[in-house]
Amino acid sequence: MGTPELTVLEAAKLFAASGMDAIEIIYQDGYKCALHSTTSEEEVLKMKEQLDALGLEVSGIVSYASDYNLPDTKKREAAIDECRRCITLARLLDAHYIRIYGGTFLEGDGCFEEKRRILIETMRSLADEAVQYNIRLVLENHFNTMTTGPEITYDIVSEIDRENVGILYDQANIGFLSGEDYEKCIEIQKDKIYYVHVKDFEFKAEGMKFKAGSVTHVNEEERAVVTRIVGEGVLPWRDIIKRLHEIGYTGYLSLEYERRWHPMDIPEAEVGMVKSADYLKDILKDL
Repeated sequence: MGTPELTVLEAAKLFAASGMDAIEIIYQDGYKCALHSTTSEEEVLKMKEQLDALGLEVSGIVSYASDYNLPDTKKREAAIDECRRCITLARLLDAHYIRIYGGTFLEGDGCFEEKRRILIETMRSLADEAVQYNIRLVLENHFNTMTTGPEITYDIVSEIDRENVGILYDQANIGFLSGEDYEKCIEIQKDKIYYVHVKDFEFKAEGMKFKAGSVTHVNEEERAVVTRIVGEGVLPWRDIIKRLHEIGYTGYLSLEYERRWHPMDIPEAEVGMVKSADYLKDILKDL
């Protein structure tokens, strides 16, 4: 997401040169810095060799499917098939996490309980397929899904009741959606936080209400926030990371540098993503 101008391998070279440990790879057709439905197994294995040579792990695969909870069988099966493809890619790349949207649930949608039930059943089935490869499915705190705030996310993940299903904790998403503070969010979710996204933002104006018309991103005319280099926005990342350390979190801190969606807000990854990574490394040195 942070390197829309680059290929995956070009991004990997930048990350390795900047002292990062891993790369999180998008799976989506039509996006340059991603794996695609036409990417062959041979190409994936070749990429694995190149990443190994750079000393980079693959932290996870990012799926953009979200219709896991829909009663519409055709749409739900398409999302399931995409997740299965991501499981295959993760296996080939020795990645152990797949980012999952917790269903599709936009403002005004109905049938909450039915969609929640379908989401839980679908995730149980996919988790049982992923577990044989030591792959974890991590449901992100994300707008327009069924896993927005800490309580509902924790409840759904707990009801899925699979050891390899956890939470992708995203304080920025929670912050601009509901404003709940990090201490509460971590405390509620702490024994299920398997993965963490790191990004930063500022509100455009005081009192603006967040809204979005899709699951994946926010259109420019809807935006209540602007994205920022990590450490230059409103989130207290030094305190957040300290608290994650206190609860025993030892997983990835993945920079969700949103240049793909908002290139007008932040500079190229060579500048802003590297600066964000350096900021995080400085925090980690003090733990």
